Amino acid sequence: MSLSPGKYPVSIEGHLDEGLSRWKWLVKWFLALPHVFVLIVLAIGAVLASIAAWFAILFTGRYPRALFDYNVGVMRWGWRVSFYAFEVLGTDRYPPFSLEDDPDYPARLNVEYPEKLSRGLVLVKAWLLAIPHYLIVAFFVGFSYEVAAGDTSLNLTYPGLIGLLAFIAAIALLFTGRYPETLFNLNLGMNRWVYRVWSYALLMTDDYPPFRLDLGPSETVETG
Repeated sequence: MSLSPGKYPVSIEGHLDEGLSRWKWLVKWFLALPHVFVLIVLAIGAVLASIAAWFAILFTGRYPRALFDYNVGVMRWGWRVSFYAFEVLGTDRYPPFSLEDDPDYPARLNVEYPEKLSRGLVLVKAWLLAIPHYLIVAFFVGFSYEVAAGDTSLNLTYPGLIGLLAFIAAIALLFTGRYPETLFNLNLGMNRWVYRVWSYALLMTDDYPPFRLDLGPSETVETG
């Protein structure tokens, strides 16, 4: 399995395993809890690394390579866990506890290191330019909002299209033993969109994320 980034510098792959267990998805969330605890700590580190990178880019135009590799590793780890237990359910293989790329694991992520980044764009990318994408990503991953009802308020939660598709696929898997390929391809496309926006928000690229779903296990755009 080769990871060949497409035209956009963020590349996501996910390959559906054959012979998935009909029932194991019911307990994967529990099995993945050790990963979740580790990822919470790693995510805090990623926020701090991004803050440090913001200043480095502003003054030098470069993203420190150690911080960049760390953030890519956190995203890579998170993608493997999501693919296994939460957002895709595309494999029964337990994810490795590693920031490094695992060529043998069916879910992979890579971000091309930028030799130079704009000092001006770093001031507006994450909070202003990415807003249109944030609105779309919210429908993909879900959101909560509060509605006033007289003297009380209701907290309403929208679970997101990605979670909904994963649940429908899990039900199909339970009763038929098959993961619908159409749902899998669409799910991968939405996750690909989310991780592109995440990379842009973490200042890892100046390339604006495309408004498109690249469906399927691998990138569908040609190498530039």
